[in-house]
Amino acid sequence: MGVKLGLDARLYMNSGTYASPTWSGLNTVRDLTLNLETGEADVSTRSNQGWRATVSTLKDASLEFELVIDPEDSGFTSVVNAFLQNEPIEFVVLDGPVSGPESIGSQGLRATCRIASFSRNEALEEAITASVTAKPTYSENPPSWMSVG
Repeated sequence: MGVKLGLDARLYMNSGTYASPTWSGLNTVRDLTLNLETGEADVSTRSNQGWRATVSTLKDASLEFELVIDPEDSGFTSVVNAFLQNEPIEFVVLDGPVSGPESIGSQGLRATCRIASFSRNEALEEAITASVTAKPTYSENPPSWMSVG
């Protein structure tokens, strides 16, 4: 089946090195959005016959996700610590698992990020959650599109 379901997608953190990653799943993630876009430069000329023309410039990415707060979950603790200590954290956002036979064809963004925002949500009749935004940060390894195969 060619359709991918959101419930099969995964968010992983790397506790190893870039060359030899050790991926751990963030098990308390609920909803996740991967935002990808480019800046643009106007290259319109008179020869475009009245049409504006643009070219892509720098790419931009962000991960926005919701975590159910579980202080005993190591993934949650890693995200909180990365935010509080201004430490980078490497993520990969995949549309399937990162390993095993069912991982063939999984793909998504791999990037070293900073936690740009961490907001705690305390709805009366819900579990306490955190809304997190992560953005690529300065790193020896720029963001890349990862395919498992």
